[in-house]
Amino acid sequence: MKHQKEFPLEIKISFHKIIQEYRHQLQEESSKISKDYLENMLEYISTFPALEEGILKSEDLKRYKDPIRILMKDLFPEILSDTQIKAISVPFHNLIFNSTQKFRKILAGAGNNFTLNMRNLNHDLDYIYACILILNKYYGYDIDFSRPFYYDIPDENGILRHYRIELDSNFMELEPGKSAREITKEDVDELIQNIENISLWKEKFPPNSWIFKGFTIISLTDVTVDDAISDLKTTLLQRNTSGKEEMEKFEEIFKSIYKIPNLRIGFTMYNEQDSVFERMIGNRSPSFLLQERKILNCKKVLGEEAYHSLVDEHKYFSIPNVEKYSGKASENLLIKSLVDAGVKSAIIAPIAKNNVLLGLLELVSFEKNELNSINATKLEDILPYIVTAVERSKSEFENRVKAVIQSECTSIHPSVLWIFEMEARKFIRDLDEDGLASFKDITFEDVYPLYGEIDIVASSEARNDAIQKDLLDQLESIEKIVCEAEETEKLDIYEQVKFRIKEFKDDLAGSLSTSSEQKVFNLLQREINPVMDHIEKQTPHLEEQVKLYRKNINSETGIIYNHRKNYDEAVQQINRTMSRYIDRRQIDAQEIYPHYFERYKTDGVEHNIYIGASLSNKKIKPFDEVYLFNLRLWQLTTMCEMENRFYQIQEKMPLKLQAASLILVYNTTLSIRYRMDEKQFDVDGTYNARYEIIKKRIDKANIKGTEERVTQKGKIAIVYSNRKDEREYLRYIKYLQSKKYLGDKVEKLELEDVQGVIGLKALRVEVLYHLESEQHEEQVFTYEDLEKVLGKVVSGDKAEHRKNNSYHENGISNPQ
Repeated sequence: MKHQKEFPLEIKISFHKIIQEYRHQLQEESSKISKDYLENMLEYISTFPALEEGILKSEDLKRYKDPIRILMKDLFPEILSDTQIKAISVPFHNLIFNSTQKFRKILAGAGNNFTLNMRNLNHDLDYIYACILILNKYYGYDIDFSRPFYYDIPDENGILRHYRIELDSNFMELEPGKSAREITKEDVDELIQNIENISLWKEKFPPNSWIFKGFTIISLTDVTVDDAISDLKTTLLQRNTSGKEEMEKFEEIFKSIYKIPNLRIGFTMYNEQDSVFERMIGNRSPSFLLQERKILNCKKVLGEEAYHSLVDEHKYFSIPNVEKYSGKASENLLIKSLVDAGVKSAIIAPIAKNNVLLGLLELVSFEKNELNSINATKLEDILPYIVTAVERSKSEFENRVKAVIQSECTSIHPSVLWIFEMEARKFIRDLDEDGLASFKDITFEDVYPLYGEIDIVASSEARNDAIQKDLLDQLESIEKIVCEAEETEKLDIYEQVKFRIKEFKDDLAGSLSTSSEQKVFNLLQREINPVMDHIEKQTPHLEEQVKLYRKNINSETGIIYNHRKNYDEAVQQINRTMSRYIDRRQIDAQEIYPHYFERYKTDGVEHNIYIGASLSNKKIKPFDEVYLFNLRLWQLTTMCEMENRFYQIQEKMPLKLQAASLILVYNTTLSIRYRMDEKQFDVDGTYNARYEIIKKRIDKANIKGTEERVTQKGKIAIVYSNRKDEREYLRYIKYLQSKKYLGDKVEKLELEDVQGVIGLKALRVEVLYHLESEQHEEQVFTYEDLEKVLGKVVSGDKAEHRKNNSYHENGISNPQ
């Protein structure tokens, strides 16, 4: 019998060993009944000599079906045919015959199109295993090559069942063929050292060089549940599967365990601190309890009975008949959710560890009684693995939380985390040795600083302008209501209120003082609000207007909050977007050379960068000034991109703001120290403090002999004090001009001395803005061009913020 491909064994299916055993029994048997049976059976079998000599073709087995069945009656008793899953086979072949009734029933349930195949058959590995079989059976070695074999067979419901194969090889012999090679001890040593070298094994055991004579008996054991649990463990350990793939795998596993083809599963996390249920982290799993909701109170979801069982007792809660149960728990959100989803039976299982509830596992079926308190016990073997996975998931989430806090709320940048970890280890060792330890200040010497900012121009004026407009809008709304009320009810108080409103409007029309808002607030509280209460009660047709007016008032301040809301939201969105953008770009910058980076939000976004040999733990990459130059070019390029991004994100904002950017070039190194009391880095020493003074004052500096600020909208100002730095940045500017990042005109400026800082100079250059439109693939604009294209873009101006031209109206999409 030929193997499908090359194989070391020539297969002869022979029953000679069992026939010999029957002959031996005949000689030893004393019972006449048994003797008669053996004589008759052996006489019948002798008429089929091929059964003893060997059958070479698998198709001939059909001809010998009856004599084989009779010969194998002792090994395949008819009375057990409906309970045992057995058949005759040969090693490493998907060939079975003389199977039991139960085996045939299992195959029939799999369907006509099903082909029986052993799981994970590998031709090369099977070839080697067959060779090891020869070494053990013929040469007497004891090489352990055992591994479990399985058949995966779907049942009539389409659920995949798993069967472990047990092999009985007592009725087989191996003998060398004509082309067999003699195997020496040296050959065996070489083969064992080269287990995966299939060519070597084929050299020692050529194809069809050995003869297998006999048969094997395979017995199957249903290990679906065990296999499913093993798959569950594997699935829970995997970290790279998508949420959808993971859930599909989970459901297939539980379908196999429960033998329910339409079984669905869900997960709901438990927040002990707030006593609420939440969706699973990452929304990887459905929640039948929450449905589309993200969070719900526990008792509101479960009801008293389920809450006591799941949350208090950490016991299963089964509902065999959801429809029937809904009659006595109609107000229960759990039942309502299950009914809405068409669920007919369900099991809710607590995922708990050390008496702490972590979440709930939900099993639901769309047939009543399929899930019940009896088969709920199957979960006892499964839940420990799910608990471990949920614990790991929560731990990973908490680590992410800590990472976010580390990134967003502390000044310990990942690039310098190594030295903090080193000091922490030293701290712990000292503490363990004598109970005394201190975390010393961490200092980095000889580092180059880089500073940059993109600031909102005239942000204070813009904020004041928004406040002024809100106050005027509120006074005008009140004046309109009072005028209409006066037409209905002639009261002198209305006239007096109108007079007071006019006074305040005239005052606000001039300028906004620091006390203007408080004065208006006092006017509202003492004089106007009582009048509005009267109008609401006594003038029914104005009741809705008064309610609408009050709806527009901020409940905390008592002042209308519309224009200020536009301003605050614009600033928040700009700062958030700018921060995220530079954070993303920073990841690329770290590839240049590891360095310390921090950024913080004001009315705009500022950033500090420090680079130098002392900051890096990567000794294999020594610091060189080339990395500093590269980082400076990266900074200038990023600032140009952020300028573009600044205007891009304002496309749909009702308020448009302006940006001015600045870079400070410092030509000497300094030392920075992490101060434990302040939990932040700061420059170290009196001399280095000069750098901080320059940073704080430079954006207020004027051009020498003028009242013009060095920072201007649509331009980047590069402040320096050394001619070497000027030449360096002129090279960068020329390069970025060729890339259409910067305009052609470069201003060289001298700055007025500011307190404690003299001799500063600046380069100032226009930023080019890149917009795409339908008419042209790409257009490049100076700031003046941009104003014309986008409409008037102002901040802090007393003029009306009317935007007659928006991005969309001019056919312009986002800047690049």
